[in-house]
Amino acid sequence: MLDKSYYEKVDEIIAGYGTESRFLIPIIQDVQSEYRYLPPELLKYIADKLHITEAKAYSVATFYENFSFDQKGKYVIKVCDGTACHVRKGTDVLEKLREVLQLKPGQKTTDDMLFTLETVSCLGACGLAPVLTVNDEVHPAMTPDKVIDLISSIMKEEQA
Repeated sequence: MLDKSYYEKVDEIIAGYGTESRFLIPIIQDVQSEYRYLPPELLKYIADKLHITEAKAYSVATFYENFSFDQKGKYVIKVCDGTACHVRKGTDVLEKLREVLQLKPGQKTTDDMLFTLETVSCLGACGLAPVLTVNDEVHPAMTPDKVIDLISSIMKEEQA
């Protein structure tokens, strides 16, 4: 069971849109922006508030790749695996990130909930390949060495 504050925040978000079912997507987008994932308990709550079935809400949330029911770290790193990035050794960047973040096979989020590592089909920045984003901030022409610098920089910022 989630803390009461989660439901209060959802009520606030819904109040900004209204309770028509057509607002489901922007509401769940805002909830995910707030918590970096979509808590399943909140999806049921939202469905009730919008007078739609829980199944309808889940069908929308699972249809779109951007929605996640898994809790994410403070820093979400998305590594492009599109053709341009792949050809320019984007997989080396991904492997270095897994190593530096000490992620076990199949693990996406660090144990301290600081980082989540994801691969995406395209970030729309082919001319900057290989590219990754950290919380939607673009980092172009990445190399394994630049990965080390980037993660070190974030860690220093966290310790400050």
